[in-house]
Amino acid sequence: MIQYPDGLSFPLREGYGFQPVSPIVRTTMVSGRARMRRRFSSVPTIAKVNWLFSAEEARLFEAWFEYTLKSGTLWFECPLQSPMGFEKLRARFTDIYDGPTLFGVSHWRFTANLEVFKRPIYDEQWFTIAPEYLSQSDIVDIAINEKWPGMDVYTLMTEDGSELATEDGDTIITGS
Repeated sequence: MIQYPDGLSFPLREGYGFQPVSPIVRTTMVSGRARMRRRFSSVPTIAKVNWLFSAEEARLFEAWFEYTLKSGTLWFECPLQSPMGFEKLRARFTDIYDGPTLFGVSHWRFTANLEVFKRPIYDEQWFTIAPEYLSQSDIVDIAINEKWPGMDVYTLMTEDGSELATEDGDTIITGS
């Protein structure tokens, strides 16, 4: 997978946000009522991003967009912050960016919409099997990784005996 270039700034907070594509189809009936259904189980999310680059970073960004991403058409791993935390998400540009626009004396602003392949939310297994870990995940993480460094490690199992795993296939473990 193509990586976001080292040495480039992360997106600014200004104007930063996510807008999921709706997975719902709504049909209005003659009676005035509506019938709704889920059309897709996995939909992309659009991330609105702004960057402020030095002249050197701006040159690198434009060359990377043009040559590595083939005018922005290829997917890449982009470090983005969401309610899930700061993580690398699979993304691509929805169109060419806006900019560069001169900002201040020597910085350049770029604005773009990124299509994030999968909406950054908890895995369904976590939500249905272990919701108590989700509401206290920061405390559990600190306790496991900092407070109990010599603990025994166990694999979390589902009711049917299979290992609970992340979306990437990593086994989820916990302590005693």
